Amino acid sequence: MLNPVTSPAGAMAYLEDELIAPDFAGPDRLRLVQTPLVPEVLLHLAEDAVVWWARMEAELGTVLTAPFWATAWPGGQALARYLLDHPQTVAGKRVLDVASGSGLVAIAAGLAGAGTVTANDVDQYALAAITLNARANGVAVTACPGDLLDGDGGDADVVLAGDAFYSEAIAHRMWPFLRRAAARGAQVLVGDPGRGHLPADQLTTVTSYPAAVTDAPVEPQISRISVLQPR
Repeated sequence: MLNPVTSPAGAMAYLEDELIAPDFAGPDRLRLVQTPLVPEVLLHLAEDAVVWWARMEAELGTVLTAPFWATAWPGGQALARYLLDHPQTVAGKRVLDVASGSGLVAIAAGLAGAGTVTANDVDQYALAAITLNARANGVAVTACPGDLLDGDGGDADVVLAGDAFYSEAIAHRMWPFLRRAAARGAQVLVGDPGRGHLPADQLTTVTSYPAAVTDAPVEPQISRISVLQPR
């Protein structure tokens, strides 16, 4: 039997079962919805990710990583919007979306005409969600497991990070990774809503967007979301 706690295939089966559950409704269920700032992209998201998380842990009888993949984070939405508005950024190129979560940014890169798209995350449920979300949008995205932050993004022409500076610990590793990627010649783009752990003095703003109204109840301090690149 596939183990949904320890097996990547089990995680995929668990989410697939969720999508066909007969009581597919309520704040603790996934729904295929448009992304507010990027309505071209459909994602399987939780109406309330915290409630989803609690039910998931209760069903599986274990402590799980927070389901960041069940929310379309503002920084990711801004970066995805930028790629769709400026498809030449990724068209025909090798793209790596790090800390991909739901796969929103990776899917936008695919829709914008990227040559290949790799979406990386350390959470096996995120990898399953990425696969399901890419399938729902009809794009080819390779879900890549593991921690890549000690490297430099490999052979990716474009390295993307949407809302990846949400804690001091992750920022401490994410920024050196992105700097190494930029140093070897990759184009690096970051989407961020002004979180305190972002090294803003080392980045240049490419563009910004007003925060979606739907973000206000969860993160009322956010008014604009930026796309940035290393100086």
